[in-house]
Amino acid sequence: MAELETLSTRRLNRAVLARQHLLERSTKPLTEVIHEIAGLQTQYAPSGYLALWSRIADFERESLTRSMEKREVIHGTLMRVTLHSVTARDYWPIVAGIRRSRQDWMLRVTQDMRGSFDVEEIARALREVLEPGPMRARDVSAAMTGRGFPTQAGGWASLYVDIVRIPPSGTWERRANDLYELAERWLPPDSTPGGMPDEIDGVRLLVQRYLGAFGPARPADLAGWAGISLQLVKQALDGIELRRFRDEQRRALIDLPDAPLPTEETPAPVRFLPVWDSTLLVHCRRALILPEGYRSLVFNTRTPHSVNTFLVDGQVAGTWRHEEGRIVTKSFQPLPARVQREVDDEGERLSKLYAA
Repeated sequence: MAELETLSTRRLNRAVLARQHLLERSTKPLTEVIHEIAGLQTQYAPSGYLALWSRIADFERESLTRSMEKREVIHGTLMRVTLHSVTARDYWPIVAGIRRSRQDWMLRVTQDMRGSFDVEEIARALREVLEPGPMRARDVSAAMTGRGFPTQAGGWASLYVDIVRIPPSGTWERRANDLYELAERWLPPDSTPGGMPDEIDGVRLLVQRYLGAFGPARPADLAGWAGISLQLVKQALDGIELRRFRDEQRRALIDLPDAPLPTEETPAPVRFLPVWDSTLLVHCRRALILPEGYRSLVFNTRTPHSVNTFLVDGQVAGTWRHEEGRIVTKSFQPLPARVQREVDDEGERLSKLYAA
């Protein structure tokens, strides 16, 4: 058997940046880009707009809002029980792939809190509460507590009753993700190609999306990103054509056959990233887009908190914020004058997104 090719950390870095359209902005339609980057992590609504601005040429802020209003982009609790925006085509397959895993997770972590409350009963109540139509989060909570359930009950039940957040909530203009709707009513399963798939078909889609967006990778990375078991990932890998590599630590990596794999010498331009950008999370550590020495400066390990960052030569080099109509940056280390000019120029371009 031939020895597997070893990919350096820098080459893995360039592979992820290429697949995330962070080496060169894409001219493809917005929904295709969202497919290719495996969705947007959007617990902070503007993150999706900022992420796409860095990835799409001539991105217009209104284009994402319009896609949400047209039900082309769906906003819901998905991978790792975290808010993501994905395309309508992907929503139900992803739900099928993760539903059982996230329900099992919820039952484990809430065991001591639930007491004698039956989750199926809570789920039926939540469906009844939402039956009349879309409802604000605070009103859902009030209706559930009015039925005698604890305040956390709606969250528990939402992993049994598929719920989406719909516009105008969760947009640039109104950032609170506070308008809930039944997913089956907002996006009927039979309106998507193939209808509702089974669990393994859903996981196969997750495999395709993850490797296409973040590969080459270990199966364990994929499982961690999706919030499902490694065993389930391995089941789904059967029948998928893969190519195989090793990283510098000799760990086995898998990848899709024709996914981009640039050379180490490929230049990486300055790019600005929003809070919770998926390229910086632990499932993507092998690409070292976020140097480990800076991780604690970007993510607060005690509370769910993150900061906006910018990349220099494919790695996080500092943070940024929008203040009084301009982008203010703070580098972790002094930057050469030429690089600082590039950062300033990119920040000036980003300020126009806010002004639009």
